[in-house]
Amino acid sequence: MKSATSFLLAARQSEIAELEELARTSELVGVTGRFIHALQRERGICNIFLSSHGSRFASQRLRQVEECSQVESEVRAQLEALETDAHRVRNGSRLFSRVAVVLHALDGLPALRARIARQALSARDATAAYVKLVTGLLGVVFEAADSASDPKVSRALVAMFNFMQGKELAGQERALGAGVFAAGYIDASGQQQWRHLIESQQACFQVFTDFADTEVLRADQASRDPAALAELERLRRIGCSTRRELDPNLSQAWYEWATRRIDTMRAVEDVLARHLRELCEARIAQARSELRDQRAMLDALATDPSAESSASFGPHLERSIFGMVQEQARRLQEMSDELDAVRTSLNERKVVERAKGLLMAHRQMTEDDAYKALRQMAMNQNRRIVDVAEAVLSLAEVLPGGSG
Repeated sequence: MKSATSFLLAARQSEIAELEELARTSELVGVTGRFIHALQRERGICNIFLSSHGSRFASQRLRQVEECSQVESEVRAQLEALETDAHRVRNGSRLFSRVAVVLHALDGLPALRARIARQALSARDATAAYVKLVTGLLGVVFEAADSASDPKVSRALVAMFNFMQGKELAGQERALGAGVFAAGYIDASGQQQWRHLIESQQACFQVFTDFADTEVLRADQASRDPAALAELERLRRIGCSTRRELDPNLSQAWYEWATRRIDTMRAVEDVLARHLRELCEARIAQARSELRDQRAMLDALATDPSAESSASFGPHLERSIFGMVQEQARRLQEMSDELDAVRTSLNERKVVERAKGLLMAHRQMTEDDAYKALRQMAMNQNRRIVDVAEAVLSLAEVLPGGSG
């Protein structure tokens, strides 16, 4: 019959196994960040290529496709190495579903590029296709953050996810600005979308600031390029405050300044990935050390000559096991409380996902159309998407067949 000590040690071993799985997932998050960055560059280049009817960035597009393909192979290798035993992976059903969506989208990437090369689709449609792929990749990062059972690792993952989300919105802004400048015109709807992208970035970067480590925040501050930020703000004012023709020659200037800003963000992502990796390594080493200490203490107490041989446990051993159980219960409760606080921002995203699902079910929308509808409502009402999503979910009870 298994003893209390065997379960006590098994609990610590399970904690180590979870941390080791988190470390492997963190490696996937790091290479996913590099791939997203490469795709963001490709999207911006394709936007100018298509908006200029192929007269600009043709050679740059081919070089960027080659770079993307190299990083894509690294992502596929990391996905291949994922533990797919559903009993061993926290949050496995949602994580694996996200991975399946991403792999399907990656399989369609060559066909998308071929259509872009033939200029067989619009810049808007091409951007939407890249946004969908990047959103899928960010979904994998989100599920990784949501599966973390260690508060410190969870904080690092939440910071990284929100930074990557903000950077993706900055990439969408780059693509939008490049397209409208290249086309030489922006309408009121385009200006509204542009302003919404700016506000959404600010919200993501605020969450990043709230959860990031001090070292990461210092790296973010040091990486900022005042000249690029000032020039981007000037060009934003031109695009967002004008309802007349724009100078197409500003397209390349906008793209280059926006790229300078996004490239500095990529450097911060590297710091985030390194911090996450080092944090996982330190937590694993700490847990292993605590397991060795626990084993040594139990072994020493079990051989204590003062222990009563007639009892299953001697008094010293019994008191020590009780103390260890109490300490472990206290530590796990503290971790649970901290995780609840950390996951507030992740829960907001879950609200948006549930609202999207409700719209998809009751209005027969695609996932992309459902998100666009939420975003449009948020822009029209000057509210956050999560607030609009909560309002949509509040109507679930009165919809046919709705139960919330």
